[in-house]
Amino acid sequence: MGGSGLEELHLATILLVLVAGFAAGWVDAVVGGGGLLQLPALLLVPGIAPVEALATNKMGSIFGTTTSAITYYRRAHPDLRTALPMAGVALVGGFGGAVLASSLPSSVFKPIIVVALIGVAVFTALKPSVGTLTTLRYEGARHYGTACAIGLVIGFYDGLIGPGTGSFLIIAMVTLLGYNFLGASAKAKIVNMATNFGALMFFLPNGSLLWGLGLLLGVANMAGGYTGSRMAISQGSRFIRIVFLLVVGALIVKLGYDVWVENIRPLVAPAP
Repeated sequence: MGGSGLEELHLATILLVLVAGFAAGWVDAVVGGGGLLQLPALLLVPGIAPVEALATNKMGSIFGTTTSAITYYRRAHPDLRTALPMAGVALVGGFGGAVLASSLPSSVFKPIIVVALIGVAVFTALKPSVGTLTTLRYEGARHYGTACAIGLVIGFYDGLIGPGTGSFLIIAMVTLLGYNFLGASAKAKIVNMATNFGALMFFLPNGSLLWGLGLLLGVANMAGGYTGSRMAISQGSRFIRIVFLLVVGALIVKLGYDVWVENIRPLVAPAP
């Protein structure tokens, strides 16, 4: 496609991108997983290559995650002593995942991710008290070491596959570190901002980014991120938990379908 990405786009396509960008920004601000909406919408843009869609998706997401991170910081005051080291190692992990993604198909990992998501959904649904209060599991070096390990692993996942990165960050901080859903979501935005930035830096040198379309998407993402983060802060952890379960359910359906198409259907389909 090349260029700004706006050449010869019809009004209906522009509106689709704006609506998807706003919705993705809202979902990302609350629990993560906005790529489920934003990336498929970009792939519907006539003439866009998959790598251009991936790069432009990351550019739009940076605007949304930055906006929601600032809003959370101003209103929920997340602990930066935990969030910033996590963000730093997550950026490194994102680079590593992107490098591996260039040589290894994501279909190898998707079945594992689906099983993990199902486990996360069942655990969260059966444990309604999880994430309602902050009760830190560890203190001192062990707390920060666990936080950085989470950032590294999930940052690597974001560079490799991507969907649901924010959701994985939140559930890891709730279950492994002991934060409530609101506190985990606030920190997840800072970490997710770093993983998006790392991925974008990986895409920039090869000229895949469509600047005009990315800026348009970014404006919509900012509006959704601001709205979603304010709503999450005002409604609290119970609201975030409900949205989290809905988004994880959607992720299971999406990645489960991918596993069926890429791994299972070729094995069971009748020979031609």
